[in-house]
Amino acid sequence: MSFWEKLLNAIGNTAGNALSAVVEAIRTVFEGDPETRRKVAFSVAIIALSAKMAKADGIVSEKEVEAFREIFEFPQDQAKNVARLYNLARQDVAGYEAYAERLSTLCVTCAANCPVLEDVLDGLFHIAKADGLIHEKELNFLRHIGEIFQMSEIRFEQIAARHVSSGGDPYKVLGVSPSDDFPTIRRRYHGLVSEHHPDRLISRGVPKEFHVIANERMAALNAAYEAIEKERRAA
Repeated sequence: MSFWEKLLNAIGNTAGNALSAVVEAIRTVFEGDPETRRKVAFSVAIIALSAKMAKADGIVSEKEVEAFREIFEFPQDQAKNVARLYNLARQDVAGYEAYAERLSTLCVTCAANCPVLEDVLDGLFHIAKADGLIHEKELNFLRHIGEIFQMSEIRFEQIAARHVSSGGDPYKVLGVSPSDDFPTIRRRYHGLVSEHHPDRLISRGVPKEFHVIANERMAALNAAYEAIEKERRAA
């Protein structure tokens, strides 16, 4: 039996109060398997919140579905189970705020600027921008998710800047100020590269498919650092 089948069997068929059942099932069904529990918690967070985000602009585009599959690959024989969970989240009477609050409690390392919850936000940004534009309602949705996840405003702006199609402000991408000296910026850059290394993602229970976003993240960090370095050399 796959972990999706175990999870859905524990949830039952109710859509009206699916959130509580999902969280409780993750806590209990996978209690003795922390690695699977982390993977399930992360995957459910992406599925549930992307389902709720679909309501933000009222449209679920094919490109958004493709983006979802890019970062969340599952066996074809589990497609119905994943779709069922997605639809339960979409139909649940609980709003996305409740989902974000409850799902954040599944992260045992949860604190301000929690890296696991940052991974979830990155995944949601990846889906939101798939149609070529992050709509204002989607951005407001994501900003509120960041607040619930206890992301600082600076950290959220740093995450958002990585997903701006024009490349964003390189200083925001690295979370530094134009007034910082270059050695400070360089230390910050190397710290971010270490923090977002693929091995760190694996230890956080992030599925291997998420490395698509990890690569995007590293490309954004590298581009931002190179832009600042070029600017400082020309000054």
